[in-house]
Amino acid sequence: MKLDKKYMHLYAITDRAWTGEKSLYEQIEEALKNGVSCLQLREKNLDEDEFIKEAKKIAALCNKYNIPFIVNDNVNVAIASNADGIHIGQGDMDIKKVRSLVGEKMIIGVSAHTVEEAREAEKNGADYIGIGAVFNTSTKNDVMPVSYEKLKSICEAVSIPKVAIGGINKDNISKLKGSKIDGVAVISAIFGAKDIGSATKELSILVKELFE
Repeated sequence: MKLDKKYMHLYAITDRAWTGEKSLYEQIEEALKNGVSCLQLREKNLDEDEFIKEAKKIAALCNKYNIPFIVNDNVNVAIASNADGIHIGQGDMDIKKVRSLVGEKMIIGVSAHTVEEAREAEKNGADYIGIGAVFNTSTKNDVMPVSYEKLKSICEAVSIPKVAIGGINKDNISKLKGSKIDGVAVISAIFGAKDIGSATKELSILVKELFE
């Protein structure tokens, strides 16, 4: 499907590491109210039935705010929750296989770390790519950061929307200006913040400045 680049501006990826005072659902709603343009539900430790149950609730919440809902790396959950999309990594299921299972309407995002991977993803039908890690990150500590020059060359190699990911926060986001990305994906910069609403609002403003 054709994905509007505006949905990539501030792409939030969940992490329940910071739940406690508030549930993940409450944290997500706070982010959706304050400027997140796309949400990916990422769960590495839930069994599939629990993942599906949660995904259905979050899908309904995203629908309420008219924000695309993406499931990370689980085709069954994406289909069962009627998600808008699925995101897969390089080591996950082949994109053509995913497309055959989810149909033509579902958004498919693919992680890319090189020009070759990005071109291959676009050729095989990806709707957007996630490029990273652009900075050092605690969630992917085994990944070498992608340099600014490499990020820009990947962005120039494909025409589908591009979102930068990895260690992005309010202090370093401006370093991505001019790289030709269409948006940023963040985890801890939103869900690790004491005030998720304020953090999201601030990031939303900073993202807009990237494109001025």
